[in-house]
Amino acid sequence: MKNIIILLFLANVLFAQKIAKIDSGSINGAAYRIIFPENWKGKLVMYAHGYEFMGSPLQSKNPEWAIRMKPFTERGFAVAASDYRNQGLALAQGVDDTEALRQLFVKRYGLPDSTFMAGHSMGGGITIATLENFGKNYAGGFPMCPLAGRIYLQTRKEFDLIATFNALFPGNMPSLMEILNKNQSNNPVPMNVAFGKAMALKKVIFAKDSLLAADIADRFDLKPDDLPFALAFGENVLRDIAIKGGGNPYDNTNTLYGGFRDNLLVNQNVERLSATIGQDKLFSKYDRTGNIDKPTLVLHTIYDQLIPAEMAIVRYENLIQEKGNQAFYTVKFTNGQGHCNFTPEQTGKAFDELREWVKTGIKAKAGYIK
Repeated sequence: MKNIIILLFLANVLFAQKIAKIDSGSINGAAYRIIFPENWKGKLVMYAHGYEFMGSPLQSKNPEWAIRMKPFTERGFAVAASDYRNQGLALAQGVDDTEALRQLFVKRYGLPDSTFMAGHSMGGGITIATLENFGKNYAGGFPMCPLAGRIYLQTRKEFDLIATFNALFPGNMPSLMEILNKNQSNNPVPMNVAFGKAMALKKVIFAKDSLLAADIADRFDLKPDDLPFALAFGENVLRDIAIKGGGNPYDNTNTLYGGFRDNLLVNQNVERLSATIGQDKLFSKYDRTGNIDKPTLVLHTIYDQLIPAEMAIVRYENLIQEKGNQAFYTVKFTNGQGHCNFTPEQTGKAFDELREWVKTGIKAKAGYIK
């Protein structure tokens, strides 16, 4: 009965969007889905999804995915998306599997009139890495709330958040030594378990010292209410990295933490670890270079609890400026409060600005989108 309900829901979604055709299958173990609108105009969006908790339902099985793609399909674009060969941190696999799917699309349906690369969150990082390495195949890129900075630095933020939290709220979360143990179980941690952890953690820490919790949140550009889930999410990411990499790529033995009310207390009590594997084991392939030569429009919310603007924009912009590629990069922001919290209208407006940039050669202006 549950499967019938899902199929009926999907049928209603596709009917409402006038989806004419769905192509699905698998390439090298990575499932994919391609949707074609009735008014398909020979144009294509290659879409990359964000970080998925291990064991989460695959994107290709999610009936709501087609709704999220409506800003593209209602403009006459087909959308092709890979599930990637593995869940969790899969930036390199996402780039390779997306490129494999693009090649299949061209072989099966011919070369599109124009092709854009787009993605949310980690998928935004895949979008940027794709433009840096396979940009010749694209007219432009549309990374949304992207994991745009160097992957080591982004995930190091999760490491430092847990390290400093444990220094100020000892005994409420596992140690970093435990989280980054290469011999831990490979069993996935479902998202609902992480949410449950976050809710339990919230009760404990706010009862103990809500002002101190707010202090930590502020240090990491978080709203206090978002601190518990950021911690639970970060724990999951670090465990995923330890399992995939076979160890700990982070070293904070020489780190001096700042930005707290009592920096001395934090640095005296923080857990110190030495790296057991090199950064390049997981982070070197398709790491950021700033080498883009196609119009790239970044869309970001004014507040993001998982990828703050500094991570999504500033650090990558430094690479862009170092390479002298500012002409290919612009940032639009919305009033959204939360990770990738855009309205379909905002997404559509930003995408239209990118398309106009590609069409006219006049760079889209950075700034606010209502």
